[in-house]
Formats: sequence, C-alpha cells, structure tokens
Amino acid sequence: MATALSPYKLGKARDIYNVFNIFNAISWAFLAGNIVTLFALRLGASSTYIGIISAVLYVAFFFLPLGKILSKRIPIIKIYSFTWGSRAIGMIPLLIAPLVFAFGYRDLALFLILIGVILFHVIRGIGMIANNPVLSYLSQGPDRGSYMTQIQIINSAVGMFAGFIIAMLLGRDPPLFLYAIIMAVGIVCGVFSGILVGKIPEPEREEGLKNKKLIEVIKEAMAQPAIRLFLFILLMVALVSGVSRTFLIVYSRDVFAQNDGMIFLYAVFGGLGNLMVGLVIKFLVDKIGAKPIFSFCVILGLVSMIPVVFFPASIGENFTTVTLYLTFMFFMLNFGWLGAEGVMQTYFLGLIPLEQMVDMGILYFLGFGIAGAGGSVFSGILLDTAVAITGSSIISFRILYIILIVISALTLFLMRKLMPLGALPFKGAMEVMFSYRELKAISLLDKLNKTSDSDMEEAILGELQDSPSGLAIKGLLARVKSPRLPVRMESIRAIDALPELGEDAERALIDDIINNPFTTAYRSARTLGNHRVFVAIPLLRELAVSSDYMLAGEAMIALAKLMDIAFKPQLEKIIMETQNPRLRIAGVEAIGIYGFTDSLPILLDILRVADPPPYLRDEVVMAMASILDIDNKYYSLLIRFLANESLAVTLAMDEAESAYEYCLSVHGHKHRKKEHGLVNLQNHAKAFQNAVSEYIQGATGEQLYRWIMGLPDDQVNGSAQMILAEITMDEDFMAYRRLKLLIIQWAANELRVWTDKLKE
Repeated sequence: MATALSPYKLGKARDIYNVFNIFNAISWAFLAGNIVTLFALRLGASSTYIGIISAVLYVAFFFLPLGKILSKRIPIIKIYSFTWGSRAIGMIPLLIAPLVFAFGYRDLALFLILIGVILFHVIRGIGMIANNPVLSYLSQGPDRGSYMTQIQIINSAVGMFAGFIIAMLLGRDPPLFLYAIIMAVGIVCGVFSGILVGKIPEPEREEGLKNKKLIEVIKEAMAQPAIRLFLFILLMVALVSGVSRTFLIVYSRDVFAQNDGMIFLYAVFGGLGNLMVGLVIKFLVDKIGAKPIFSFCVILGLVSMIPVVFFPASIGENFTTVTLYLTFMFFMLNFGWLGAEGVMQTYFLGLIPLEQMVDMGILYFLGFGIAGAGGSVFSGILLDTAVAITGSSIISFRILYIILIVISALTLFLMRKLMPLGALPFKGAMEVMFSYRELKAISLLDKLNKTSDSDMEEAILGELQDSPSGLAIKGLLARVKSPRLPVRMESIRAIDALPELGEDAERALIDDIINNPFTTAYRSARTLGNHRVFVAIPLLRELAVSSDYMLAGEAMIALAKLMDIAFKPQLEKIIMETQNPRLRIAGVEAIGIYGFTDSLPILLDILRVADPPPYLRDEVVMAMASILDIDNKYYSLLIRFLANESLAVTLAMDEAESAYEYCLSVHGHKHRKKEHGLVNLQNHAKAFQNAVSEYIQGATGEQLYRWIMGLPDDQVNGSAQMILAEITMDEDFMAYRRLKLLIIQWAANELRVWTDKLKE
C-alpha cells in the first residue's frame, strides 16, 4: 500500500492541487465547455454534428489504457503534467476556424473544430490515468469524501465565474474572432495548469501487482456482483447526465431561439447548481454516506427533466417565462446530474480496494466513455430524424427526454441494490437532510474537526449536548481519548445526550470506567446506566465498591436503572455501612429508582440517625416519593417549602383543601349521596382537612393515622399504607416537616385516585 503523506506534506500538496484546479477549471470553461457547442452552432452545425463533438469528450476515456501502458515506464505525475499542457495546445486549430469561416469555408471550419476537440480529448484521455490515483492519494484520511467534494466545489465556483465572464463578453451577437480570443486564454491557462500539477508529489507505485490486460480487468469486475451492478448504473447515469445537459444548449437555441450570451448566462446558473450540490455533498457525504446522496441526486435529475416533456409551446414567445424556465432547467439539471456524477465517484472510491484503483479506474472511465459517446451520437441522430419526420423541434426534444426519463427511472430501481458502504438508509438520510437538529449537529462536528483549540472543543462539545445526533458518535469517540480532562468529560456528556449508543460507544465507555477511575469513569458509568447497557452489569457490580466513591455511586445508580434486582440487597448494605455522604446519597437515589416499597424502612432508618446531612434528608424523601410514584408532584412542593420553610402549614393545608374540592367537584350530586362507596369517600374527604391540620402543626397524627388506615384495601398498596400510617404516630419523625409534607401529599393523591375510581 502507498505510504501516506505527512499532514504537512499532504496539506502542501493539496494547496498545489487546489490552485491547479482553479486554472484547470478556467481552461475547461474557455476551451471545452459550452463554448465549443455554441461556436459550432454559430457556424451552422446540425444536431448530429453536436452529438459527434459531444461524443468526442467521452472518446477520451478509451485512451486510458494507453496512459496505463505509459505509466509503467514514466512517472504518473509527469504523464499528468505533460498531457494537461499538451491537450490545451491541441485546441489551436479552433483559433484558425473563424478565419477559415470568414473566407467562406464553412465545412473546413467545422472540421478544424472537430480536429481540435479530438486532439484535446485524446491527449486528455491519456493523462486521465493519473486522475484517480492522484485524487485518491491526496484524499487520504477521514475527510476523503469532503475533500473530493471540495475539488468539485472549486471547479464549479471557478467554472461558474468563468461562464459569467464569457456570457458578458459574448453578449447578443458576438463576432467570431471573440471566440478565438477566449479560447487563446483557455490554452494559456491549460498550459499553466499542466506545469502546476507537475509539482505534486509522485504517488508510490504498488509493488508486486500483476499487470492485467483490459479483458482480465473486465472479467474480474463482472465476477463481482457489487461492481457489476455499479458499472451498469454508471453507464445509465453517464448517458443521461451527458445527453440531458449537452442538448439543453441545443434545446435553448433551436426551440426558443436564445442567443449565445443568454445561453451562457443560463450556463452560469447551471454552474451555480453544480456549486450548490457540491456544497451539499461536502457537508453531508462523510456523515450519511455516498449512496443516499447518489439516489437523491438521481431523483432530482429525473424530476428536473419532466418539464421538457410538458412545457407548452404556446408560451414559448413569452420572454420572462422562457428565461425563468431555462434558468430553472440549467440549474436543476446540473444540480441533479453533476451531483450524481460527483458522488458516484466518491462511492466508487469507497467500493474499490486501493490496489485495484488503477485498473478499475480505467474501467470506470471506459464506462463513462461508452455511455457518453454512444448517447451523444444517438441523441443527435434521433433529434435530426425526429425533426425531419415531425417538422417540430419541440416534439423531437420531448421524445428524447421521455427516453432519458425512462432510463433514469430504471436506474433508480437498480440503485436500491447497491452496497450501502456504511451509509445510512435512504429514509434515514432524508430525515437527516431535512432535520434542523441533525444539520446543526453536522455543522458542529465540522467545526469540531477543524479546531485545534481545546477551549473551543469544550464549547462545541457543550453545544452538541443540546443538538444530540447519532451522526456525531465518531467525532465524540475521538474526543473521549483527548489528553485534556474537560474535553473528555464534555465528550462523554455529549455521548450521553445521544438517542442511542452503538457497539463502539458502549465499548469505549466500558473501557473508560475500567481505565480512568477518579477522572471520567463515573460519567461513563452514568451513561451506561442511562442507555440501559445490560452487558455492563457484572463490571458495574464490581465497581459499586470501588475506592473511587464517585464511580461507586454512579455504578449503583446505573445498576438500579438496569433493574439489577440481585444487586439490591448489597446496595442496601452499602447504604447502611458507608460513612461517605456522597456515596450514601447515590445509594438512596438508586433505591428510589428501584421503586420497591420494602425499601421504605431502610430509608426511614437513615433519617433516624442524629443530624443527617441536609441534602441526604432531601434525597431520602425524594427517594420515598419515587417509590410512592408522586416524585414529580412532591418535588415542586419540596422546592416551595425549602424556599420558605415557614410555609409548611400553608402548603399542607393547600394540598388538603385542593384534594377535598376536587372530590366535591366530581361527586357533589345529591342523587348519588346514598351510594355506600360514595358516602365513605365523602366522609373521608370531609375529615381530611382536620387530620392534616392536626398532623402538620405537630400535635399528634392520630386522625391522619385513622384516615390512612381507612382507605379502601383494593386501592392502596398495603405495605405503603401501613408504613406511612405508622410514621404519623412515630415521635422520632414529628419534627421532619419534609416527611410530613410527603405523607400529606401522598394521602391527597390517594383521595384523588379514589375519587376518579368511583367516577368510572
């Protein structure tokens, strides 16, 4: 395998390659883009001729095998550099074409265009043998998809800008020599781009690889179902993409009589579409995978061709409508199909092993060449034939695009069987693409990957806790190993906020509680409990007696969340024996989570100890509230009491009065008063306020004791009823107003439940 470049050298090589792509994009726009098609149309070329010169673009791919032969003897970067400069020089015949046409030799001028285009693309085809190896070499690392898309963005942005310049220069009716000037600039930029690419480090040759003939490569590819299916889809995507975009220019000119400047202006919006899809792919491809984006782009490409079939000829004279329509068509076709081409190459690089990259890369481009060349020639002949038969250009284009729509639909059907390569399912990917929370998480991850400031890492990880996304897991797991404790801690907290954990995350958290006591282990234990990671139970049992009391406490809480009943007796023993307030608080919280009534006496025993810590008392009553299933209601009551403890009597009487009035509002009808169950309820309700008043003021709890014991047996938990009733008579607890409020609220809640039960 080729040795990876160091981060510094990789960054330097990428900088050179980025500048190369800027000049390469200018050269392409000035020499081989839409300008050649418009130039030929100005000289009176037919649709068949346009199809032929469009096909030549794809013929370049057939010369890749020649490039492979040369690469055995010549360094691949030298081939890249020489061919990229030479292909631009090959376009010199086009500079002469305007002069030849001016002397009346139209056919010769068209022939010169064809010769220049052939030279350009044949030489380009030889040099393309270096494209995939160099791109694969420079896109090493976890940002492979993102960097590859960045190249596409550079090409799109520069191409769009160059297209805008050309549109401004050409205007409505440009002189032919202006085309020659534009192309001369393109030749200069092309030669310079060839010089630049020669400065990129040479990828190391693979040792011991067998030199295979093309037929052997084809057989090897066809023997692998995943590659065979991909190549078939590649053929259809290349055909539809090339034909739909190329003949949109002819469509604009023949059907709507648009001038050269306007068509190039539309092409600028096409470049904008290419730029936009590049940004979308760069943002998402490394997070959701190539396959769903590939499918999404093909769907957009298919949908964007439908207007050609249904656009009414009757409004073809309306300038505003036609302008908006063609702008939309250029934008959407480029967005969909160039997006499909770009992400298809990313998918290909993920599908093919590195050692097969050169051979399979040739096959990849040959597939492009066959589909593009065949589709272009066939489409040109079809259009001319259809016009000859129907006499209508718009009908001929409708026929062509109906065929392309059918091929696209078949492509989508086959794409369902493509290997996912770790990508999200299509539905899940669409949910991500249209979810603000997920997109925000991806944006934060992108920032996280770019920052080297630990303080910034902490801030971003904190934001990720507020925007939890499963897509963040890889980035978070990388930060769990950070050398800085705050970063590790924030990473684990962000992982805890995720909707679910994968095996990698579970394994990382388990490793953390083993290897990092006294630091982040306790936080990992909490996360394992929150996410119900049952495989961690044996380890958590061991750690419940760890010398790291924070870890031991979180291990107990985690075991309670995992409902490890076998651990409960040991938990109760730890609570009673430990003198560590923090550990005892954690144990009490765990008992509340278990929620078993038989734990109430143990909690009461903690309160019997002289002067228990204030927060321990609060935790005990909250744990009791959890067991009694009134924790949410009691928590708000406790908060108000702690804010002003003098309000204890008022708060207690409010609870009693509210419960009584609720009973009265439901069962205050006279004609039902003689029912035995209802009479018992009403008597209990009337007696409730006096019982509460007597108990909360500290005199005695006898009335409330009788009231509790008088609750229907089929309604209350017998154990809880007996324990709480006995507390009202226990002098040890007369001073615990927190506990009194808890019992009063439980009693009020039982009164409401009894009321609702009789209502049914």
